[in-house]
Amino acid sequence: MDTAELEKSKAYITVEIIEYLPNSVVIKTILKKSTGNISVMSFDVGEGLTEKISPFDTFVQIIEGEAELFIDGNSFLLSIGESIIIPAHRSHRISPNGRFKMIMTVIKSGYE
Repeated sequence: MDTAELEKSKAYITVEIIEYLPNSVVIKTILKKSTGNISVMSFDVGEGLTEKISPFDTFVQIIEGEAELFIDGNSFLLSIGESIIIPAHRSHRISPNGRFKMIMTVIKSGYE
């Protein structure tokens, strides 16, 4: 995982920030602060995120392909341009439907 932030005051095409790697999930940090972070992620075929519970709200937006997201067992099929907020303290996982890329924004403030 590359934890270096992107250069500020520079325009980017978000979907081109990150590439696919065979059999891998790749994460690139866009912005990292004590109050939260924004990352862009690529998932190769068959790769996803295992079930977990985060103490923070998380915003997910699909920017290429599609993925199935489960929140407390409820299924949501997301395609390019679609997004969802995963509530804090909720069980969730992400399953691929082929290769896909997404932006993940974690908001840490408000839970002190």
